[in-house]
Amino acid sequence: MKKIVQFFKDSYGELRKVIWPTREGVVASTKVVLVSTLIIAVFLGLVDFLLVRGIDLFF
Repeated sequence: MKKIVQFFKDSYGELRKVIWPTREGVVASTKVVLVSTLIIAVFLGLVDFLLVRGIDLFF
């Protein structure tokens, strides 16, 4: 039981050392992820469309 209590004490101590991001930083990072995801999705959709059209030409 002592090990479990010590684990939680150590975990709490480590969490206090964490430098948490600001709200503005999180919002900016989220925007970057969403825009990147959208760009990659459009690109992959275009590649898929072109490959299907190419295969349809042969069959």
